[in-house]
Amino acid sequence: MSSKDTKTPVYEAEIEIEGTEGQAVVSDDVIATVVGLAAAEVEGVAHLPGNMTKELIGKNGIKNNSKGVRISLNEGRVATELSVCVQYGYSVPKVAKNVQERVRSAVESMLGFASDKVTLHVVGVDLDRK
Repeated sequence: MSSKDTKTPVYEAEIEIEGTEGQAVVSDDVIATVVGLAAAEVEGVAHLPGNMTKELIGKNGIKNNSKGVRISLNEGRVATELSVCVQYGYSVPKVAKNVQERVRSAVESMLGFASDKVTLHVVGVDLDRK
């Protein structure tokens, strides 16, 4: 198979697994998906712009949860930038803080990378009351 036939991630990060030979490589898509899912799970987040709401993701099994998420890697540290819409009636500062904490925790616990910073843009309020 030629190198043109394979998809090369923009970023790759190696995970060191103690007591094993070889390496594990995590693509940027995996990191962005983990970030997107973590943010969507926070109470008060209506959706990530450019992404489906979490209800549709659950019902339809949509796989692309990384849309609207940007990541950068620097020596094993992950910096993330994402945008969210907050549901009407929720405190924007509290939701923003919870998203940052959830993303940071997911990056560190699920991927084993240090979370450098989480930049969050609240770009709207979803007025659809549930």
